[in-house]
Amino acid sequence: MEISTIELRHLNIDDYQELKSSMIEAYINWPGAYWKEEHIKKLLTLFPEGQIAVIADGVLVGCALSIIVKYSHFGDSHNYAQITGNYTFNTHNPKGDVLYGIEVFIEPDYRGLRLGRRLYDARKELCENLNLKAIIFGGRIPNFHKYSGKMSPREYIQKVKYRQLHDPTLSFQLSNDFHVKKVLKNYLPGDEESKDYAVLLQWDNIYYEKSPEKLSSSKSVVRLGLIQWQMRQYKTIDEMFEQIEFFIDAVSGYKSDFALFPEFFNAPLMAAYNHMSESQAIRELAQYTEEIRDRFLSLAISYNVNVITGSMPVVHNNKLYNVGHLCRRNGTYETYEKLHVTPDEEKVWGLVGGNRLQVMETDCGPIGVLICYDVEFPELPRLLADQGMNILFVPFLTDTQNGYSRVRYCARARAIENECYVAIAGSVGNLPKVENMDIQFAQSVIFTPCDFPFPTTGIKAEATPNTEMILVADVDIDLLKELHTFGSVRNLIDRRNDIYKLTFT
Repeated sequence: MEISTIELRHLNIDDYQELKSSMIEAYINWPGAYWKEEHIKKLLTLFPEGQIAVIADGVLVGCALSIIVKYSHFGDSHNYAQITGNYTFNTHNPKGDVLYGIEVFIEPDYRGLRLGRRLYDARKELCENLNLKAIIFGGRIPNFHKYSGKMSPREYIQKVKYRQLHDPTLSFQLSNDFHVKKVLKNYLPGDEESKDYAVLLQWDNIYYEKSPEKLSSSKSVVRLGLIQWQMRQYKTIDEMFEQIEFFIDAVSGYKSDFALFPEFFNAPLMAAYNHMSESQAIRELAQYTEEIRDRFLSLAISYNVNVITGSMPVVHNNKLYNVGHLCRRNGTYETYEKLHVTPDEEKVWGLVGGNRLQVMETDCGPIGVLICYDVEFPELPRLLADQGMNILFVPFLTDTQNGYSRVRYCARARAIENECYVAIAGSVGNLPKVENMDIQFAQSVIFTPCDFPFPTTGIKAEATPNTEMILVADVDIDLLKELHTFGSVRNLIDRRNDIYKLTFT
C-alpha cells in the first residue's frame, strides 16, 4: 500500500469512531474487542499525553494507549483487570515509576509499513521525558493457538525468540528491544488466539534518574471540609449567603479541597411561603436554585475550594426534582440528581426521582455524590466505584435518629464494600415556621475502609451530634490504591463477575 502522509499525534475524543473501526479490523478474530468511548474519554482525562494515534493519509489506522503505575503495587504476577483497575484506570498514578502499555494496534491493511515501530518509539520518548524507569506490558501471542497442543507457552516463546517460529506480535516486540520477564496465565481472559496466555515484556529507560517526588496535578492527600449546618430563619437569600460564605471561608482557611453542604440546606427560605401547601411552597423554593448555584460557583473560585452544594429543588417540565451541583474551583460545574425519593417526599412535596448517575472528575480525582436516601441502595455506589470513584459525598437531611442511623450505617458499609472514602453531612436544629421541616438530627462523619492503613473503626473523623460546626480531615488516595491490590480482603477485585454483573441502563 502506498501512503502519501503519516502523522503521529495525541489521540482526541473526536477520533473515537475511526479508532473503533480500526480496532474491529485489527481484532477481526476477536469479536467485540474494542474500547468503548467512555474508556477513551477517561484515558484522555487522566493522561492525555499517553494516548498516541498514527494517521495515514488523514485516517486513523492505529494507536498506543498507556497509563503510569507504581509498579511495586502490582509486581510481575498481575492480570489485565488488576493493572487497569477493572477498566476504570484508577490505577493510573502520575507519581508512579513505570509507563504501562494497555493497547497497541495497527489496522491489518497498514501493517508492514513500520507504523507500529513509530508508536513504540513515541512511547519510549515519552518514558524518557517523564523520567520513568521502564515500559512494561502484557503482550499477546496470537499464533500460539497453532502450536498449543505441541508445546508449552515457554517453549513457544523461546522458539519465537530464536526466530524458529514467527509470532506477529511477539516477534515485533522483541525486535523493538523489549525483553521477556515472565509468562502470565489468564492475563486477558477471552483471548482464544493466545489461549489466555500473555508475555510480560519490559523496555528499560537507560536515562532514568531517581529524583524527588514529581509534582502532580492529581493530589494524593485530599482535605475534606464538611459543614454541619444549623437550620435557622433567614429573611433573604443575601442573609443566608452571609452564613454560607462564613463556612466556605472557614474551610478554605484550613486549605480544604472540598466543602460539603447538606441536603435542602436552603429550606429556611420556605418560611415566606408557609401559608401555601407544602407542595406549593417547595416549588416556590425552586425559583432560587439557579441563583444559589451561581453564587456557590463564584465562592468556589474566590475561596479556591470545590463546593458540593448539598441539594435543592428544581422544576423541569413541570416535575419537581431534588438536585445539587459540584461547583469546581476552576469555574466549571456539574449537576447530580437524587434518584430515589422517600415516600414522604413523594406524598408531601410531589418529588420524583432523577435519572443521572455519574462519576465527576475533579482536580483531586474522581468523586461521586449521592443524596441521602440514595446511599441506602448499594447498587449505586458500586456502579460509581466501577467507574473509578475514590470519594463518595452524601449530603443528607434526617429528622429522627432512626432516619439518621439508616444513612450512617449504609454509608459506612459503602466505604468498606467499595474501598472508598464516604463523607456525609447533614443539618441540625429546627424550623418552626416551615411545614414538613420541623426538626433535624445529624452527625457528620468521614468513613474509611476497614484495613490496616485506616482507622480500625472505619471512622476518620466525626462531628459532635446536633451541633453547628465544621469537620475538617485529610484522606489519602494512595492508600486506596494500595488497598485495591494488597488489602486483607479485596472487595473490588474479588467480585464474582463470572456469575453476576451490575449494569446501569
